[in-house]
Amino acid sequence: MQRPKPTLTHNGHADETEAAFYDAMQLGDIDKLMACWADEDDIVCVHPGGARLVGAAAIRGAFDALFSHGTVRASVDHVRRVETLGVSIHSVLECIEVLTAEGPAQAYVIATNVYLKTAQGWRLVAHHASPGTALEKQQINGGPAVLH
Repeated sequence: MQRPKPTLTHNGHADETEAAFYDAMQLGDIDKLMACWADEDDIVCVHPGGARLVGAAAIRGAFDALFSHGTVRASVDHVRRVETLGVSIHSVLECIEVLTAEGPAQAYVIATNVYLKTAQGWRLVAHHASPGTALEKQQINGGPAVLH
């Protein structure tokens, strides 16, 4: 039996669902994270360098495994949006805190989040993340954006 999803408090915009998604990662709260996803069979998630995960069970399993190592300290910056009445597509730069042999460091990820407006509010239908480059690091840190 599928549990009803908690109603996300929202003001009619996908930004609140996105904030709840990243908050859930920082808390390591799998139920809160999964509440951000739509009740669609074909929801999709791709982690940096990972395989395409299709469906709630596959996505939940991947985040459960990720959270077994601790929370994900991710913050979002430089959001770019394309919006229609029922779909909101966000291209974001994620700054991820990671522990290395040399101590804490930051990794940069480029992610695309696609939200669908449903009867329950805005819900995530796709999250696709790819490793960032030095250019993204410069953009986040306010440095010059070098194209070549």
